[in-house]
Amino acid sequence: MNTPLPSAARSGLGLRAADRESFRAARRKAAARALLLALPLLIFLLVTFVAPIASLLSRSVRNPEVRSGMPQLSAALAGWNGVGVPGEPVFAALAHDLKDAGESGQLGNVARRMNFYQPEFRSLLFKTARATRSQTPAQWKPALIDLDARWNAPDTWRLLKRASISPTPDYLLNAVDAQVAADGTVAPVAADSAVYRAAFARTVTISATVTLLCLLFGYPVAYLLATLPDKQSNRLILFVIVPFWTSLLVRTTAWYVLLQPGGVINSALLGLGLIRHPLPLIFNRTGVLIGMTHILLPYMILAIYSVMKNVSPLYMRAAKSLGAHPAVAFVRVYVPQTLPGVGAGCFLVFVLALGYYITPALLGGAGDEMISQLIASQTNDQLNWGLAGALSLYLVVFTAVFYFIFNRLVGIDRLRFG
Repeated sequence: MNTPLPSAARSGLGLRAADRESFRAARRKAAARALLLALPLLIFLLVTFVAPIASLLSRSVRNPEVRSGMPQLSAALAGWNGVGVPGEPVFAALAHDLKDAGESGQLGNVARRMNFYQPEFRSLLFKTARATRSQTPAQWKPALIDLDARWNAPDTWRLLKRASISPTPDYLLNAVDAQVAADGTVAPVAADSAVYRAAFARTVTISATVTLLCLLFGYPVAYLLATLPDKQSNRLILFVIVPFWTSLLVRTTAWYVLLQPGGVINSALLGLGLIRHPLPLIFNRTGVLIGMTHILLPYMILAIYSVMKNVSPLYMRAAKSLGAHPAVAFVRVYVPQTLPGVGAGCFLVFVLALGYYITPALLGGAGDEMISQLIASQTNDQLNWGLAGALSLYLVVFTAVFYFIFNRLVGIDRLRFG
């Protein structure tokens, strides 16, 4: 038999329920105020950071030039089966669109896009566009074939059909040295044109080497800073922080001067009699590694130092008191406690090195191009934003893959600083 609660108990339960609801409402209001305070920053990041990156990455599959510059031809080629040479309607659409594209100024964009497929396509389009403006034959197909025999080649029309399709995988394939062959299969590009897969491998190799060098140089420095008295440590750590106050370009240019055959380093070595001829320290892999290691070393030192500072010296004393040799105690007791800092520093340096541009461009040679330099070349020199977007997309994917590998091995959630 259920006994009804006294009125005082019922009022107490109702009061507690009302308190809980009031507490939830207060938390919702606090969260809304916090969101409003952070909203300007979120909008700023969205407009200046996320949106430009998303726009660049979307260009890796966008293919608007031919579709927008030659709409009638694109529609006509959509119904063509790709066998042989298309009929008169497709040739007429080509002639009409070439006239309109020339008058609207879009022919240059179309020609540049087609030139990425075949180098002589630009001259073919401009030659044909001039002819279409000066004549109006009864049949465009024989007239254009007489003008240039390439219009009678099925591969020419297959390239136009591929260029009229959007979205397209062509940029993503080109970024890994592959292409769609005439029969529709994916095939590797010619050996003398394959540069991007080697560049990706070179980028990963250089980044991994710089990370290892930063670890070898940074760990002893971080240990020294963590074990010195606070007064001395604070003075020395200024030498680690000061490089952040100097421009990256200035620091790289300084190495450019130091590493020259007649620079300070070679002059000093020659003066001491240690070498007979200047060492090749610039415009090669050595210069790239020296410059990148110097610039990224503070990140490694600070990441490891922040963890070492919180490692109690009592563990080492306890290990020594139990008979462990100092070296054994250091390796088996101290080093494992600093692994979160080592992992964070390695990941930070490696990811930053993947996207480096200025240092390899100034200190490296022709065989040391990294992906960032190829992206800059495609955007600034070739104006091939689609391929630049594809290379950027792969770089983002590589970074994400390395992040998940690092998270699997070390664990982001297990890192503790400060």
